[in-house]
Amino acid sequence: MDARKLKILAAVVDNFISTGEPVGSKTISMLPGINVSAATVRNDMAILEELGYLEQPHTSAGRTPTFKGYRLYIEEILGRTELDASERARLDQMLGDEENYTEELLLQSAGTALAEITKCATVVSNLAPKYSVISKVEVIPTGKRLYVVLLITSNGKIKNKACRMEFDLTQEHMDFLTRYLEENLEGVSVADLSEERLDHLITAMGTYMVALSPLVKGICEMSRDLQKNEVYVTGEQNLLTYGDIDKGEIVRFISHKNELQELLDDSMSGLQVVFGEEDDGFAIGNSSMIVSRYEKCGKTAGSLGVIGPMRLDYAKVIPYIDYFTEKLTRFLTEHGEGKDDDNE
Repeated sequence: MDARKLKILAAVVDNFISTGEPVGSKTISMLPGINVSAATVRNDMAILEELGYLEQPHTSAGRTPTFKGYRLYIEEILGRTELDASERARLDQMLGDEENYTEELLLQSAGTALAEITKCATVVSNLAPKYSVISKVEVIPTGKRLYVVLLITSNGKIKNKACRMEFDLTQEHMDFLTRYLEENLEGVSVADLSEERLDHLITAMGTYMVALSPLVKGICEMSRDLQKNEVYVTGEQNLLTYGDIDKGEIVRFISHKNELQELLDDSMSGLQVVFGEEDDGFAIGNSSMIVSRYEKCGKTAGSLGVIGPMRLDYAKVIPYIDYFTEKLTRFLTEHGEGKDDDNE
């Protein structure tokens, strides 16, 4: 693969992204910087097709990139660029005042802003916080035989669950439960909430077990949720605007968003691109997912990216992803300094 073929491949990709139409050799030969005849371009395009980087929809048509061609374009040809100051300021304005955000709200806000700016669906994966601890557990009466259990962790994550009881709890029940939760859960690492420990919490309540076990079981369910990686998908409706993506596959994807987790785990090594045509785990054909990791205090904390058509303006979208992951890393590190060390 010499420099001229790479340049021709880049020109085909850029032209196809711009027009959506197969690209002919004459079109490429007339572009600035090519400086070879249409016949030479045609020969090189034929070689690129043999190598699997281009394909020809039908005999008389020009060529279009394959997912292999897009991958070579992204990994070997496309340079990483930074956004200019005005664009960075616009993204900062879309994010709003970060000081008022919890970690979860910032991730959701970043996903929403990225969806708006790229006109794609966005996906954010948040790894389960390995070193966070339970900072508060509270049971709040909200109605006849109805109670809400509130659980807060040291990294600002909040879980709540409504529990309906068979009878109203007495003040004695509430006083016991408050003391019991303070002594057995507050200050405990999320990573230490094993099934055995949670089962022991219930059986160790003694005579109060029958009356209070529904609330403790609710706490157990929330604890298990805290240990799962979370996936937020935003802007799915943007995918419906692209005519080259099957609407049925989009609907199936929306119904099974959590299946993305395995693909997102692969992005923890840096920027990754997944194409629908090459990965059975990605349900949308003729599409691509670009994701990159963000960090907290030097440790991988999750990933952020976009899902759009394969014919995506990668040169424009990737710098947005880079900027948002850098923002998330900086925010989470600034607000997490010292916390991880204390709990590690």
